[in-house]
Amino acid sequence: MGLCFRKSISIFPGLKLNLSKSGVSITGGVKGLHKTVNLGTGKTTTTVGVPGTGVYYRTSSSLIKGKGKGKDKDSKDSKTSSKGNSSEQENASNSQELQDYNLYVESLKSIHKNSDGSIDWNNIDSSNKELKGFADRVSSGDIDSYLEVIDEVKPFDDLLQYGSGFEVGTDRSDALEVEFAVKSDEVIPQEAVVESSSGTISRKELTKTAYFDLLQDYVSSTVIRVARDCIALLPVDTVLVTAVDKVLNTATGNDEEVAILSVKITREQLEVINFDRIDPSDALTAFGAEFKFKKTEGFSPIQRLSL
Repeated sequence: MGLCFRKSISIFPGLKLNLSKSGVSITGGVKGLHKTVNLGTGKTTTTVGVPGTGVYYRTSSSLIKGKGKGKDKDSKDSKTSSKGNSSEQENASNSQELQDYNLYVESLKSIHKNSDGSIDWNNIDSSNKELKGFADRVSSGDIDSYLEVIDEVKPFDDLLQYGSGFEVGTDRSDALEVEFAVKSDEVIPQEAVVESSSGTISRKELTKTAYFDLLQDYVSSTVIRVARDCIALLPVDTVLVTAVDKVLNTATGNDEEVAILSVKITREQLEVINFDRIDPSDALTAFGAEFKFKKTEGFSPIQRLSL
């Protein structure tokens, strides 16, 4: 396998700087609609799709216009040049599609790698008016102030593309409980973009094993991220995170929202984790998470843990 270099850097929400051996590009947009501009060639690629379905529309154009028209040697040369340009554009488009897919899949496995900065409530800077008013109450363990801080800071807003319905509660000053609904139908793609040994790019339906394996990593990564953000924001020692999803009830034939994963994660456990190198699913198993998962069936309903 050849050596590759590719990195995507978030400049601010909705805009990323992409670095690869093919050049530097910028991607902006929202889920289901984004545009990528190659800063070297001026080529722009616009993608419109329905998240999770594999259905999309892609169009390409160039921001750089030709400087002048050359003289054709003959019609044959002209046709050959046209075919060559068309082939190059198609190859570039296919390469971008493969890169976009791989970056997206990697992002689903890496949600846990980022987290909000930790707050020292005993040393809040007076210039931080947003949090200064809560400092004394939070430091004293006032649980009402915990919920007020969460409502003010909204730490889960940058996770809304991965989960919804975040509910937070506690009756202890040293612990917090969070429940959220995963978005498996919206987030996990139904098709994979693959490259054959001959270099041809194509799309094919994900196998059940590949689909559920990615689902497990995505859910596990999101759960760890939620715990990290809570412990960074508030002076709690334990966070109980429960993920719920719609699962088929074979007795009724209906999809029902049930708990699929529940885990208690402590500050002490997180302090010794190298988040850049862990497998999120393995990490939750080590934390003693409650879940039932089969590679060909996915998650099954479980009983929620309690603090």
